[in-house]
Formats: sequence, structure tokens, C-alpha cells
Amino acid sequence: MPTTPVTESGDRSHGVMAVESVAQLSTVLEDTDPTLDPALGRIARQAAAEGVVLLRNDGRVLPLAHATVAVFGRVQLDWFAVGYGSGGDVKVPYVWNLVAGLRDAGVAVDGELAELYRRWCSEHPPELTGTWGQWPHHFPEMPLSAEVAAAAATRAEVAVVVIGRAAGEARDSLREPGSFELTAAERTMLDTVTAAFARTVVVLDAGNVMDLSWIADYGHRISGVLYAWQGGMEGARAVAAVLAGEIPASGKLTDTIAWSYDDYPSSANFGGRDVNVYAEDIFVGYRYFETFAPDRVQFPFGFGLGYTDFEIDPRVVQADDVAIEFSIGVRNVGTAPGKETVQVYATAPGVALSQPARVLAAFHKTGLLAPGESERVTLRVLFDELASYDDAGATGHPHAWVLEAGDYLFHVGTDVRSAATVATVTRDALRVVRQVSEAAAPVHDFSRMRVDRDDEGRARVGWEPVPRATVDRKGRIASELPPATAVTGDLGIRLDDVDEGTATLDAFVAQLDVTELADLARGDVTMHSPLGAAGNAGVLGGVTASLRDKGIRPVTTTDGPSGIRLSAYASLLPSGTALASTWNLPLVTELTALHGQEMIRKGSDVLLSPGMNIHRDPLCGRNFEYFSEDPLVTGRMAAAVVRGVQSQGVAACPKHFAANNQETNRTRNDSRVSERALREIYLRGFELCVREARPLALMTSYNQVNGVWAHYHHDLVTVILRGEWGYEGCVITDWWMEDATDPDFPALANNAYRVRAQVDVLMPGGVKTDDGPQAYADDTIVQSVAVPGGLTVGELQRGARNVLGLVRALRPVIDARTQERVG
Repeated sequence: MPTTPVTESGDRSHGVMAVESVAQLSTVLEDTDPTLDPALGRIARQAAAEGVVLLRNDGRVLPLAHATVAVFGRVQLDWFAVGYGSGGDVKVPYVWNLVAGLRDAGVAVDGELAELYRRWCSEHPPELTGTWGQWPHHFPEMPLSAEVAAAAATRAEVAVVVIGRAAGEARDSLREPGSFELTAAERTMLDTVTAAFARTVVVLDAGNVMDLSWIADYGHRISGVLYAWQGGMEGARAVAAVLAGEIPASGKLTDTIAWSYDDYPSSANFGGRDVNVYAEDIFVGYRYFETFAPDRVQFPFGFGLGYTDFEIDPRVVQADDVAIEFSIGVRNVGTAPGKETVQVYATAPGVALSQPARVLAAFHKTGLLAPGESERVTLRVLFDELASYDDAGATGHPHAWVLEAGDYLFHVGTDVRSAATVATVTRDALRVVRQVSEAAAPVHDFSRMRVDRDDEGRARVGWEPVPRATVDRKGRIASELPPATAVTGDLGIRLDDVDEGTATLDAFVAQLDVTELADLARGDVTMHSPLGAAGNAGVLGGVTASLRDKGIRPVTTTDGPSGIRLSAYASLLPSGTALASTWNLPLVTELTALHGQEMIRKGSDVLLSPGMNIHRDPLCGRNFEYFSEDPLVTGRMAAAVVRGVQSQGVAACPKHFAANNQETNRTRNDSRVSERALREIYLRGFELCVREARPLALMTSYNQVNGVWAHYHHDLVTVILRGEWGYEGCVITDWWMEDATDPDFPALANNAYRVRAQVDVLMPGGVKTDDGPQAYADDTIVQSVAVPGGLTVGELQRGARNVLGLVRALRPVIDARTQERVG
């Protein structure tokens, strides 16, 4: 959402000086956030550490053990704790830097070099512009002479070079030095350091994938490489703990890292201001590389080293027509403790439907295993979850999820490339898993990628026309309009009476007139509503006196996903990519449950989190907020977040629904994607999250999906989300929306158009004009109800029930907070 930052700008670590020690941290918290739960900090550090991915460790240079290290690169101090925008602009009470973290972990740091960098960084502070979307992708590097590096090499055995990057909301990465690529100064620094030191470790502090092809240029001169996804306030300290071996390296990539940007299948169709054609179709990330271009992979999906070695012993326990179950033994055969993540991949036969070479089907991270210790992991894969969507009728079953006849291969290992084939299950006949109806299909012609075969049966890229929309949208909507409950006027029923069972929800809703129903369909007009905690993102529910008189509580929303964005101090948690790179679902749930407790302390009822769009392209600025290029990882991680937050009685709000994969011109851009790819890749994670964790709220995206803005998208919200997935929660817009008139129902414009799609609440509630957001609510809903062919009262009542469901679910937390304030 476009907002003005709450925190200060212009000084390091997003307005907060980095702490230097645990002792200092206690003093800092007394002045900033004495309410911070120490357990939240500990678990955040553990999660950030488990999300660090060790990409190279030649000669076991890591952990650092008793070596003295010389740390190069200004990011050792000017640490990127998070990306930019509403997803990370939290008023954080403290942030660690890497030098302080290393000293905290007991690593001997060359003090002379550290002091040189401290002085230079103090004299050349980062220029953190306050202009929205213009924040720096990197900070200019300190010039480094060969003499300084050589002198440091006389005092230290190992060099650590730190390189940092950031992007964010309205700030895509760029294919240029200082963003996706190294700068000349960073190259010079690497050249100089590797010439002086026999062993050099590179730490990448970033939220997005960047070009790493340069690693190969240095050969054995770069001994170790860590990808340290932005880990929040404890991130640098967590990276230091991994470097020192205090916490063993165990993170795994949730994206493929290719040799060049041009290798990514989306590269030719990313960055368009008005349109992005998803021509790669279902072949996103490793689905493309493992099928068509395995030689263009530098680091494969699921890859990550540790400080020990494991043996994997997969056995098939049971295989039938419903599922296949594996019992996988994991044994630590090395000399250090560690954790390992076992991954199961499946290969579908691909008879009528093109299929990727491999698709992630299940995963599990072990506990901490000592040398010689074992754990046996049970993973069960349901065949129904391997079904493919036939949008063209190639199997004879259009608009159905199907399992084709043929051999299904299963591979078990620790990344997509190394997983070995352990089982084959043959299905004798095609089976329709679920018959649905066409929804959100393309309205424009384009070609999509498919699998063709050469004379030797090897996969090569082919192309086919995408199936276009054929459904009668007007007829579909008209046939499903809900009946209205007769408006009774105020009968004295309060929402509390519904909760106590003395009145029905229908009877309560029947009291509301059109104006009150329209008020329920919007937030309190602006951000920082006086009805909620200071600095809130917006308030919905009881936004008028008449609604509050009927017992409808105001519901406070706050930005996420990396923290609670308010005027008060709040924790800055690991980014979405960092959390996903842990592959540790229980840990993420434990962390977000503590975060839910913090929400209660700070006055947040709905956290606008998790961000769960797919990493379609490495340049998307908000990738740091999101989890992965894979929908299974995305869906399971999102469900873990939602379960944790909502276990405390507050609400999570997954976002951005759907196909929000670019920040450039995001409110106007049209994502043109086949129905199959939309369902299998871009909606699949949302479906898993909705079915498994039942989030109380969900946010639409800014972009268009096949020509229709998501906040008007009846097919996405009513047909798929509510109809197919059974979602009963509250759907809200991202902040403000674009003006439009329903093409099939011209009496509906703007908010009336939105309500018909079952997007329940416009947030924060005001009107967006060419001059920017305005602090008043429009009357399109009330006007539409009054004209023939306009919005019906039944539709408004339906939306009101969705909003009131959220309000009722949050009532215990809201009432407890009110009582505490009164008391």
C-alpha cells in the first residue's frame, strides 16, 4: 500500500542505531520498547539463522571457530534489516549490525579494520531518501586499497566480505550494477580482498535474488558464500551465529538461482508498464529449469549446505490409489550437529497436458541431530494434490482437475536436483479429481509455453495458443444474486445478542439501513484512524456512531508482514523469504504466535500478513515479503503464519490476491495468465492457506488479472475463493482502488462494482483521485441501490455478514483491550 513512512528516515538501520551488545540492548529497550517479550527476540533470531542459506563452504572454512576475521564492506555496519515499504517500515526498537553480532558470538574481529569502516561510514552516511519508491538499492562502497587489505591479512586468517541489496514496495530491482548486479566498487573490493587472503567468505545481505555468476570468476579464492535473507532486528546477529557455528547452517533456497537474468523464463515478459504476459505458463522457477534448462542453474531450488553430512534412507511404506507414504531415515554421519530438510518431488506422466520434470510434493525439516543421531520422517503425498488443471479440454475434461493415466515418479532428496527416484506408481486410467467451471480466463490472445520433444525424447520449449474466456459472466452473476432479508429498522438487537445466542445474525443485519450497510463496506476513510491505535493502517467495522451503538466494534488493521507498523515501537521480524528458507513450519508458527501476542499488546486486531505472491521473477521488488517460486512452500508457510497469529485470537490477512508479481505501475498493470497457470501456480498457495488455516481476512491486489482489477474480480473472489474453496471470511481491498464501471452492469461503478464481486471492504475507505487519496467516502453504493439494475440490498447484507464475522471473531480481544484501558 502506498503510505508515508511512520519511522524516521535518514539514519542507519531505518532510523535506529544498531546495538553493539546484549548489555546495551537491555538499556535500549528501556527507552524504546520495554514490553518486548524476550522470547520473541530469541525465536526471531533462531528463525533468521535457520533461514540463512550456505551456498559454498570449500575446505570447511565455516564455521569460523577460533579464526580472527577481517570484515570488509560497509554493510557490516549499514545492515539491510528489511526491504522497503509498508511490509518492513516498522518503528523497530533496535537492529544489530554484523560486527556487533560477530563479537557477540565470540568471534575475534580485526579491530583496526573495523574502526576504519566505522569512521568512514560515520562520515559517509547512507542517503535514505524519504521519497516514496526512490529508496537506494545499495549504499556506495568505501574505496579499498591493496595496502589496507594486505595489512588486514597480517592480522586475520579469514576475510568476510559483506554485500547488501534492498528493494521493496513500488521499488523493483533493476538489471544494473548496484541492484541485480555488482557495482564496480564491489568488484574491486572482491578482487582486492581475495588477492590478499587465502580464505574469503562472502555474506549476501539481501531480500531478493541477485546475480551470483561472479562467484565462479574467483574459483577457490572465495571459500564460503552465505545468502543472508533480510532477517529483521535480529538478522545480523543471527548471521553471525551461523558464521561462528553457534547455530548450524540449515537454510534451503526457495528459489532457483540461475547463471544469468536472461535464463529466467519470465525475463522477456517482466517490467512492462501496462501488460505482463505470463508466457512461461506453469513453468515458473525450477519447473522450467529442471524441464528445459538444467545446465543454466547455478544453485538449484531446495539447495543449502550445512556443517555436517547426512545420510538419507527413503522407504515406501504404502502406495495405493489415494496416496503414497514414505518413511525417510535421516542420519547425521558428520562431526557436528545439524538439521536437514527432506524433500519429495513428483513427476506426472504428461500425456495430454504438459508437465514439469519435477514438482515439490512434500517436505519436512528434522530437529537438531547430534553426530550419529537419527530421525525418521513420515511424509504422505495425496494423489489428488498432484492433479493438474485442464483449461483447454485436452484430456476430454475441460475446466477440471485431473490425474492422467500413466507412471507417476517420486524422488526423495535434499534439493530438486539431487533427489533420487525411489518409487513409481502407475495409474491405469484418468481420474477427474474435481470438476469446476471456467473462471478468470484470459480475454486476450497470447502463446504459452508447453513441452515438445525432440527425436530422442528430450524436452524442448514449444508454444501453443492460450485458451480464452468463453463464460457468460453477466448470466453467471445474475443467476447467483443473493435474496434480501426484509429491512426491519432498529429493533434494539445488538451484535452482542447474536454472540450470546438470543438473536440471529440475519435479524441483526435486517436492522441495518442502506447507509449503514454502505458504511460497513468501507473503512474509516483514512489511515491513522482515531478509532484505532496511533499509526494504524486503517479501521473497519464500527466506523460510525450508529454502527457502534449496535455493538459493532471498530477493528484496527496494521501493516505487515515483517512487523506491526504503528507509531509505537514494534518488533521487526525476518522477511518472508527468510522464514520460508527455514523450511521449518513449527518454528514459523511459534514465532508468529508470539507476534500475535505482541499485536494484542500494541492494539492491532488484523495484521496485513502474510505476503504470499509467487517469486515469478527475481526483479520483483516485494519478493522479500513473499516466500518462494513454489506454491506448495508458499501455501504451507502462509498457513503456518496464519495459524500462529490466529492462535492468539487476532486475525491474519494474507495478500495480495492475486498474481501481484511486479511493483512497476502495479495499480495499472494487467497480469495476463492462462487459467491453468493461474490456478496451479498463482492461486495454489492461497488455496492451501485458506483450506488449511482459515484466515479471517484476505486482501486483494492492485493489479488487473486478465483485464479485470482484482478488487472487482467476481471470478476470483466469488467463483473461486468463496465458491470453490468455501472461504467465509472478510475480503478487503489493498489501500484505495481504481475507478471503473462494471462492463455487464453499467449501473454499478466503483464501490458498487466491488461489492458485487464480494470484496467486502474498501480500505482505508476514502476516494482515490488524480490528486491522490482524499479524506472522504463516496456514495456510489447508496446511489447504485436506488437505480434500476443497481446493487441489491441482498448483496450489501451478504457483505455485511462477512464483515461481522470478522468483528465477532475479534470481539474477545477488542473487549479485553477496552476493559484494560478503562481499568
